[in-house]
Amino acid sequence: MSKIRHTSIAPTRTADHHSGERIDRHRHDEHQIMYASAGVVEATTERGSWIAPPQRAVWVPAGEWHEHRFHGATRSHTVGFPRDDAPLDPAEPAVVLVTPLLRELIISWADGTLCDAELDRVRAVTYDQLRRATHGSLHVPRPRNPVLVAACEVVQADLMIPWTADRLAAEVGVSGRTLSRLFRSELTMSYPQWRTQARLAHAVRRLAEGHTVTEAARDCGWSSPSAFIDVYRRNLGHTPGQGQLRPRAAG
Repeated sequence: MSKIRHTSIAPTRTADHHSGERIDRHRHDEHQIMYASAGVVEATTERGSWIAPPQRAVWVPAGEWHEHRFHGATRSHTVGFPRDDAPLDPAEPAVVLVTPLLRELIISWADGTLCDAELDRVRAVTYDQLRRATHGSLHVPRPRNPVLVAACEVVQADLMIPWTADRLAAEVGVSGRTLSRLFRSELTMSYPQWRTQARLAHAVRRLAEGHTVTEAARDCGWSSPSAFIDVYRRNLGHTPGQGQLRPRAAG
């Protein structure tokens, strides 16, 4: 576990991580993007968690307090960007889709083996690719309202339980209408949308850690593997397991 609180420069590097490894809460004076060519990377801030399964990368703005957790054997590639020259929103964390070209650009930049002229060319194309990147967030927002905190904790304690909005509202002592209003006003999504994000996020972690599709579907409350696969594909653009790449040999 790395213990870092504040650094002026966001590291540009490639690193290997074991499943469950954490990088403690910290921040940089620069922006940072982190892509996992194998495994899954999760960035957590006070606003919630952003999870990057295969074919996605996490963007963390400068000054944002965050921590990382890695699921499955992970090879991460991080690149730092100057505070005054951000290719993505400098105020909001995000998850962006990584095209095959962007994947190779990030990996090449992070490896630190390019000469200055090569790096200049890679940097220019990477900026172009990031500026036009499609956002594909797997984002589980973190509530602040005590009622929402309690409701979310109830659901996440056992995702196999099919909590309806009305049943969940009764569990935390409010009306169904009040609970629905709180989800929309504070988390900007409905309760069913939040629950789907929470279930998908946990399923992505489970898959990265070596569990089967059947096990992930069961543990996250889907009635069947096919139902889970359908929701996964509609939300993430590919089926579970597609793009799950093994780490390249070091060197």
